[in-house]
Amino acid sequence: MRAVIEVEGLRKAYGSHVAVDGISFEVYEGEIFGMVGPNGAGKTTTIECLEGLRRRDGGMVRVLGMDPNREGLRLRQRIGIQLQEGGLPHRMRVEEALWLFAAFYPRPADPKTLLQRLGLAEHRRRAFEQLSGGLKQRLSIALALIGNPEILFLDELTTGLDPHARRAMWDLVRELRGEGRTVFLTTHYMEEAERLCDRVAIVDRGRLVALDTPERLIRSLGAERRVIFTVDTAFDPASLRNLPGVSRVERLGERVVVYGQGDRLVAQVVEAVAAQGIAPRDLRVEQPNLEDVFLALTGRLMEETNGSEVSSEGGQP
Repeated sequence: MRAVIEVEGLRKAYGSHVAVDGISFEVYEGEIFGMVGPNGAGKTTTIECLEGLRRRDGGMVRVLGMDPNREGLRLRQRIGIQLQEGGLPHRMRVEEALWLFAAFYPRPADPKTLLQRLGLAEHRRRAFEQLSGGLKQRLSIALALIGNPEILFLDELTTGLDPHARRAMWDLVRELRGEGRTVFLTTHYMEEAERLCDRVAIVDRGRLVALDTPERLIRSLGAERRVIFTVDTAFDPASLRNLPGVSRVERLGERVVVYGQGDRLVAQVVEAVAAQGIAPRDLRVEQPNLEDVFLALTGRLMEETNGSEVSSEGGQP
């Protein structure tokens, strides 16, 4: 696989606050690479150093073989950028923004095609201030795509969106990867990274604490799955304790929780319950996830850190 982004020992500080503290990683062509962590972890500073929007203090960065500090203008002809906090003049119309941005590139995409693709055609005459949050995000992606970029940078793409709009954004990102584009995204939504990303870099307090596929990161915990269901009082849970992979069984009234590991854990539990002539109700499976990985690596929950860290620019997030 060809590395299109190479980072070694990246460092950036704002006065005495070290926002990015010597992180190193590579991003490969055609993958969705996610950088996750709480607010203030250094994600936005990192992505802005890669884009050439912020000068690094130390380390090596190469994006498509170019140094963003020295070749930023040439680099930005080949990448697309969606900023965490961006905007347009309130009265600028959707189609006006696309035609304006198209003029900045030598071989732009067709604005009309992008309007159709991103579901903006019927809103092309609307002013920016009249758009919903979801439509503004679609427009920001359209503007990032207008230059036909090889790499697309998405910074906190779905923050503030409702669940339906968020999933629509996820589908769009997958489509872009399907076209062969490389996508680099930052997010503090662990579920988003787990569902979208081929590989995930977890950062905390400016440092890289883990990097791998979501599946391998979760598997590295050795954490147990939990099979939870409801049965009537005649059920004897003793039959579940000797199943392969089961570590323990808890029961409180009609609620039963089975802890264990293995690909056949759920099937074995259901079969054992059915063997007693009982159908489990309200059955669900709770899997370990990236939230659990973050907790294991840092000793803190993500929700405990969001909103409590100092931002990379030195102010409050």
